[in-house]
Amino acid sequence: MAPTLDHLRGATAAEAGEFFAGADAVEVVEAVRATSDDDLLALIGRADVRPVAVEAIVSRLHEYAVPDRLAELEGVVRFDLERRGELLERHGLAFERGMLKHLPSIPEAEPVDVVLRTSIVRFLRIVSGERNAGLEFLAGKLDIDGDAALALAVGGLFRVPGADGVAVDPQDLDPVDVATALKGASTDHLRKVMASGFRPIVLDEVFRRLPAFVNERKARHLDLTVAFRLEGHPSGAVDRYVVRLADGTATVVSDPDEAQAGAHRDATVTCEAHDFLRLATGHLSAVTGVLRGQLKVRGDKAKALQLSSAIDFPKAR
Repeated sequence: MAPTLDHLRGATAAEAGEFFAGADAVEVVEAVRATSDDDLLALIGRADVRPVAVEAIVSRLHEYAVPDRLAELEGVVRFDLERRGELLERHGLAFERGMLKHLPSIPEAEPVDVVLRTSIVRFLRIVSGERNAGLEFLAGKLDIDGDAALALAVGGLFRVPGADGVAVDPQDLDPVDVATALKGASTDHLRKVMASGFRPIVLDEVFRRLPAFVNERKARHLDLTVAFRLEGHPSGAVDRYVVRLADGTATVVSDPDEAQAGAHRDATVTCEAHDFLRLATGHLSAVTGVLRGQLKVRGDKAKALQLSSAIDFPKAR
């Protein structure tokens, strides 16, 4: 029978602390995964139990981390756990040479590499390998200030209970999951995401998977090449991709070098990276984007629109 957290109902803070500090780490993860959000909040969210439960869980994260991934992490991460915008818990984790040190009383003014803000339940879902930190960040359910790459590496640190493999890789972004995560995400939030270290991960994944969404029937008689210039990087740098459509299939070249820069392009689309993300996930139509000036097309606009019409962009669930 799978372990549960039911016996924490009515437990004192001391009893809860003893349980989380002494129980098998795998069983704790399995118990968290088997508990509904409402029950998890009722059991662990109590003001007397929450501090000891969170501290015990955080201090044991290394026990179910993937060793190779843990060895790669360097830096200090602060977790601000909130409920309805109110800070409930603040914890820090210092990563160095495969070691993990819990900083239980890290001050707000203490310099850190990244600050993560989310709800206590969502935090537990992420560290138990149930939720993808990358998708939570895209959806605005996890706020990241600082080194986004480090934050997402932490989100991809944990094993499936009883197994060796990582439970969730935040860099493995299914397009339908991304489209679903973006429902309701504000423009300001997406602009922040695409100005962070998560930007190259998202863009590379979207373009890598784009050929799989080409509609072969619609693309069968098309022959075109469209370049994309994606702006909005804090440094002023522009991300460049080229999509070639021929014989019903698409190929993508990322960051074309100088030798390719002079190659023929039917059209070049320039836009903010967050607008492209909306386009590639079905939240912005190409025609609307052009009419609103969000997508600026140099060259043959008809070719650019033909490319868009030949792609069945993923739709949110």
